[in-house]
Amino acid sequence: MSNGLTYPEALVIGALQGVTELFPVSSLGHSVILPALIGGRWARDLDVTAPESPYLAFVVGLHVATALALLVFFWRDWVRVVRGFVSSVRHRRVTGPDERLAWMIILATVPVGLAGLLLEHTFRTVLGRPAPAAVFLMLNGLLLLGAERLRRRAATAEPVGARAGDPVPVRIGAAQDGGTVFASAAAGAPGASQAAVDLASDRRLAAGSMGGAVLVGAAQVLALLPGISRSGATMAAGLLRGFTHEDAARFSFLLATPVILAAGVLKLPDLFGDLGAGIRGQVLAGSIAAGLSAYAAVKFLTRYFETRTLTPFAVYCLLAGLVSLIWLGVA
Repeated sequence: MSNGLTYPEALVIGALQGVTELFPVSSLGHSVILPALIGGRWARDLDVTAPESPYLAFVVGLHVATALALLVFFWRDWVRVVRGFVSSVRHRRVTGPDERLAWMIILATVPVGLAGLLLEHTFRTVLGRPAPAAVFLMLNGLLLLGAERLRRRAATAEPVGARAGDPVPVRIGAAQDGGTVFASAAAGAPGASQAAVDLASDRRLAAGSMGGAVLVGAAQVLALLPGISRSGATMAAGLLRGFTHEDAARFSFLLATPVILAAGVLKLPDLFGDLGAGIRGQVLAGSIAAGLSAYAAVKFLTRYFETRTLTPFAVYCLLAGLVSLIWLGVA
């Protein structure tokens, strides 16, 4: 192996990571499958199963960049979450919506944090190969389709206006005449600013149960399998808990931020150690590409899921996994 990574490889994989980490199509699965499909040097340089591969140090930088993009996009939400956590610790209570949302995120990240420490290396080295990743990518498609079908079935069985994810009015301030200004939780409600819509979504999420939040967060454990999407698994779990697509996507991105950031920060020594030698310029280039593409992806997806579903992503995963299996089999 040469230095380990070229700049074209870094830019392509960086941009791919930023998009696929947030789209429900599995970033790890694509990072495993794409180099194998291209072949040659790409397949040699971009091998996640090699224990001392510089590619692992490169992925660290991409994770940190993706998490920073999420922090920037959701900065208002994180200000509320941090304030809620500080208030909860100071007053030893969990009562207000910001306090509840803070602890929901904390508790929901525990299962994947423990599983990642115990299983990540084993799953990556044993299953992080093109053929298993393609199979899991197809299973990811089936997971998304199943969640959509069950969500529709549950929605048709519930009385109108009784669903857990239905819009609710949220107080956002006082009117000049002494009344109260409410923002509809519905996306695009007339007169509602984006900040008000975002706040309404956070309030709906905070109104859910702690146990439900933990179950949604635990779905992230599935993403340790190359080809299973973190955002896809958590969104599917959210839909089954009665969330709207918009709220399921928002909660998925909020949950992913500390997990992705922690995964990157814990392995930063690899980047500044021997594994990062000779590729730090490529890491910087790939990280910039990942951060920009992640920001564009989350901006697109938060709008997309206001009115649309997971079905197109499910179809893509099924087709991409099948085509990859056929291609790899022929090759």
